[in-house]
Amino acid sequence: MQTDALTLYKLIILFLLDKVDFSLTNAQISNFILDKEYTNYFSLQQCISDLTEEEFIVVETVGHSSLYQITPSGEETLSFFQNMISQPIQEEILTYLKENKYSLRDETSTLSEYHKISKEDYMVSLRVMEKKNPIIDISISVPTEEDAAKICSNWRGQSQEIYSYVLNHLLKG
Repeated sequence: MQTDALTLYKLIILFLLDKVDFSLTNAQISNFILDKEYTNYFSLQQCISDLTEEEFIVVETVGHSSLYQITPSGEETLSFFQNMISQPIQEEILTYLKENKYSLRDETSTLSEYHKISKEDYMVSLRVMEKKNPIIDISISVPTEEDAAKICSNWRGQSQEIYSYVLNHLLKG
């Protein structure tokens, strides 16, 4: 019975990832599944780990977030076994995604991180993703960690304006 339950949880994760055209964080996946009380945190993390090892999902670490996407192998597996997910659960997932799609996408599409590159400099990486592809990807060297942290915290709120500015000025040329 435990194996059947874990299989169902894995299929739910695959279904969730299959129905979005962007990556989801571990926290986003966990919040949905734990809020619906499908399983507990430890079983969920085991399923995510298993799916990654089986190469049904891939993980990319950006900053402090792990971003998950379904692989072609995961899509194929889901197509064979999707009928094991009850219709009410599928509908709950689709409703959740419909109601939260923009906030979920915003959380994972505007990315920023920084790291120390020398004794005196930090490299800040800023990116906006659209359908798994970067539409802008900027790296900036700054002299202090304080500057790097401030740039990262401001990126989410100003990325669209900066993207428009860069695009407009480069197209004028």
